[in-house]
Amino acid sequence: MDARLLDILVCPICKGNLEHRKAEKELVCKPCKLAFPIRDDIPIMLEDEARQLTADGQ
Repeated sequence: MDARLLDILVCPICKGNLEHRKAEKELVCKPCKLAFPIRDDIPIMLEDEARQLTADGQ
């Protein structure tokens, strides 16, 4: 995924920073406890497509 794109992307809910988890192909918003999938190098920044993180952040 393009580093320049990662620099400008924010969480669509809280506008906070995202953590790029390459192995899981996800962008994670820790405050919202959501993981947004990356499919074919395209981040899917829709709340309905996001995975809810567990209490331990996984």
